[in-house]
Amino acid sequence: MITVRLAMENDLPQILDIYNDIIRNTTAVYYYEPHTLEMRKQWFEERKQKGFPVFVAEEEGVILGMSSIGPFRVPTAYQFSVENTVHVAAHARGRGVGKLLMPPIIDAAKELKMHTIIAGIDASNEVSLGLHKRFGFVEVAHFKEVGFKFDRWLDLKFLQLMLPQSP
Repeated sequence: MITVRLAMENDLPQILDIYNDIIRNTTAVYYYEPHTLEMRKQWFEERKQKGFPVFVAEEEGVILGMSSIGPFRVPTAYQFSVENTVHVAAHARGRGVGKLLMPPIIDAAKELKMHTIIAGIDASNEVSLGLHKRFGFVEVAHFKEVGFKFDRWLDLKFLQLMLPQSP
């Protein structure tokens, strides 16, 4: 049975493995080089310090995916906007893990009194686009050829979910 819970620091090596596989093999993130455990720890600590949760989907001690929200942009005027992250391990894709990881981050954004959630998704990632649309996200921007990875130009789409409350 797959359970979703708050991530703990001892989950970071498995989260890192998922993230680095995505860096190496997909266009879901636009990094070229794998990240280090120290980088993941710093990312995790920054999330905790700012009150942004990180969730994991786990089955029998194995992390199948993770989700989180974090700052959309640095300037203070963006303080009520967050960007979401959802990543699923290659071996767990197609099992509904992403669907389990979305509600907790949407609920967390509401509890934090956020006004909107932004998702930046590679335009060719139909699975992620569909997942977000299923939860009410609407496409608001399509940036042409803003990334370059695997010897090709990549388009980036922004999807947005407006939340019911305001500051």
